[in-house]
Amino acid sequence: MSRILPILVTLLMLVGIGGGGATALFLLKPKPELAAERPVGLSVFAEQVVRDDLVFMIEAQGEVRPQREILVAPQISGRIAYVSPDFIDGGFIRAGQVLIRLENADYELGVVRAQSGVASAQQRLARERAEAEIARQDLESLGIIDGSALARREPQLLEAMAGLDSANAQLADAQLSLTRTAVVAPFTGRVRAKTVDLGQFVSPGMSLGSIFATDVVEVYLPISDDQLGQLGLPLAFAETEADKGPDVSFYGQVGGQQRHWTGRITRTSAAVNPRTRLINVIAELDDPYGAGADDGAPMAPGLFVIAKVEGNRIDGLLRAPRGAIRSGNKIFLGDVEAGALRIHEIDLVHSDPSGAWFRSDAVASGDLAIISPLQAPFDGMSIVVLERQPDGSILTHAPTSETSNESGDASDTDAAPSGTVLTSVEGN
Repeated sequence: MSRILPILVTLLMLVGIGGGGATALFLLKPKPELAAERPVGLSVFAEQVVRDDLVFMIEAQGEVRPQREILVAPQISGRIAYVSPDFIDGGFIRAGQVLIRLENADYELGVVRAQSGVASAQQRLARERAEAEIARQDLESLGIIDGSALARREPQLLEAMAGLDSANAQLADAQLSLTRTAVVAPFTGRVRAKTVDLGQFVSPGMSLGSIFATDVVEVYLPISDDQLGQLGLPLAFAETEADKGPDVSFYGQVGGQQRHWTGRITRTSAAVNPRTRLINVIAELDDPYGAGADDGAPMAPGLFVIAKVEGNRIDGLLRAPRGAIRSGNKIFLGDVEAGALRIHEIDLVHSDPSGAWFRSDAVASGDLAIISPLQAPFDGMSIVVLERQPDGSILTHAPTSETSNESGDASDTDAAPSGTVLTSVEGN
């Protein structure tokens, strides 16, 4: 027992000394200084929301094709005796112009033979009429009133009349064949291809080449059902004098230069494409080689063009960058006074690369829409809003500073008001 007591006394003394030292250190520890400013939030870029009217602009692509294009083919057979110098690839032709002429000697002889047949039929008919008149007089002199038709030579007269009609038909057919030795252009246009030449023998229906009209060209533009609604066109649209189609601006490269032509939509195709689920609207351009050309550059068939069509208009909407719209119907705004993120639901009307148009009672023109990506965002999140100016500089919107001195008065009488741009940094 005598040995344990000194050890216990020593331990108690050590504990007392340690506890006293810890108490002294706690009492002498300096008090922490209170921060004069709130912690700086995450820096994000923003752009202003503006009041803007929405005009739908539909863009599509298509190939120019002639409205009328045919294969040139003869209706009779024969050897080619003449080929028009304009009937060549790329040649310009006029309506009624002779493109190909076949040898016509055989067909001229056919006309002569047919004319001879007509003369013979006329002579026979005249003879039968005379004989019918003699037969009628003979029957009257004999007092026969109800003589048979054969005795009056009526069947013979009808046969002679039919023979004359047949001869006239054969003459008309021979004359028609003679006129068909000349293959003429049915419209004014251009020659796409020629497949025959002088001296070649052709048969009915054989292709001589292909031509197309130059009065109107058209472009099939595939668009979606939503775009059709934005144009304000029904599924079965056909232009009338009272209901004109919307104007179309065509753009394409010709001779290394960007060209522009203006046409209009005249109709829609008869059905929706079952594979793409798109519907074609057909746009036309009148006189592409004349008045419709762009400084002499025609919108020629085969050219690939981009078409832009102005559709419906919606006034009084708000527009923000498309990147500011999250989850389809939410917009992120920067509250520069509080330095916080605000999330609002909106009624999104339309979105494209140029921006997003929407309606909202909680958003006003001039609000700053956040376009920077945010991880795990929430309403009230601390942020610092940066706004890029047209000259390339970056303006920082700082939140309102709320520091007070010990007496409760503001410690900085020159503090900047809410939303004021505090710094300007040149951007790249």
